[in-house]
Amino acid sequence: MGNARELFITGLQNAHAMESQAQEILERQIERMDKYPDMRARLQEHLSETKAQMQRLESCLSDLDSSPSTMKDTALAFGANMAAMGHAMAKDEVLKNAFANNALENYEIAAYKSLLTLCDRAGMTGAAPALQASLHEEERMAAWIDEHVADVTLQYLSKEEREANAA
Repeated sequence: MGNARELFITGLQNAHAMESQAQEILERQIERMDKYPDMRARLQEHLSETKAQMQRLESCLSDLDSSPSTMKDTALAFGANMAAMGHAMAKDEVLKNAFANNALENYEIAAYKSLLTLCDRAGMTGAAPALQASLHEEERMAAWIDEHVADVTLQYLSKEEREANAA
């Protein structure tokens, strides 16, 4: 059980860094999505969820006499800002963001499923409700992205066509 506990703690720290990265990505995207109000609103909602997920992870770590890894959090947050800058320079930024968000949400889903497995193996079942709540939020966000990628694509195309006709 000791190995499972240590791996669980490492997984919680990794998940906290992952959520720190997600927070940075969401904040940068929200700043630039004024032409896509539905997407902006959903990103703002998910940013609130992400902050709550980070608090849940911090609580789980505290219960295990541990804490988030500042180094991991900083490294992933820096990478998130670099990715956001790369997307911001692209004409089709909104599409690139939708694709990247889809990948990130599915990554987070897998991470929470893994944490739930480790939680059980490590005998730390008290953390399960918090992890289940975060998993559910990530699944909802992934479903939202999946359901709206066509709409976002068509909105982008429409804006491009209007700009081309105005020129």
